[in-house]
Amino acid sequence: MKKSILIAFLILFFGQNISAKEERIRFNLKFGLFKGGEAELTVTDTVYNGRPAIHYHMLGRTTGLAEKLYGVYDIYETTVDAETHLPLKTIRSVKEGNYRRYNETFFFHDNDSIFSQRSGGRKVPKDLVDIISVFFYFVNTQNIDNMAPGDGVTYPTINADKISDVSVRFLREEVVETDIGKVDTYVLNPNVRKGKVLERSDGIRFYMSKKKKLPVYITFDMRVGALKAVIRSYTIDGVEQVTD
Repeated sequence: MKKSILIAFLILFFGQNISAKEERIRFNLKFGLFKGGEAELTVTDTVYNGRPAIHYHMLGRTTGLAEKLYGVYDIYETTVDAETHLPLKTIRSVKEGNYRRYNETFFFHDNDSIFSQRSGGRKVPKDLVDIISVFFYFVNTQNIDNMAPGDGVTYPTINADKISDVSVRFLREEVVETDIGKVDTYVLNPNVRKGKVLERSDGIRFYMSKKKKLPVYITFDMRVGALKAVIRSYTIDGVEQVTD
């Protein structure tokens, strides 16, 4: 179940100036030189309860030997208000080995409450985000160019029906080499509970394109070794894009 958190993090900071009907980004997941899985994010303009909204659909799955040893097929969906970038509805569908979990959660920010199909209704902290929207909310409400190394923001965040604080820090700027060229990036660092998977709570690094505001490289310091997410392709309405 903890592995689903890593897959969720892969969608961190994808492009925010959505002008097309659909953007699609694909990653390869690697342990060292070996490919262990794939991740795909689709971003779509939509309407929710009569208001402009953005729908994020994230699919993460194992491949090859990893699929045979421990099959993972996780889907995260979040619909956010196009103006506030706060979540309106989330769907979490997890299939990991023999484990299954499905839940839908609805957010009511006018009275700081949610309704979860698994746990029912309850009051929550103001401006609660979920594990997907927390990162989009960060890049839309913070001017990273004005942040100093080490600056960050902490948000109340719900994941798997549990609420905890997630902090996101700006570390530095860096030029990184990817399969589709060199990219000027911001290096960002979320701080979460390390649990049984991460080696330490700050063991994740996102290298986000400064121009496109999408991640091109992500590293995870895990107890079993280093996991890397490397961008494979990025399309807008089916047309291949560049990141720099």
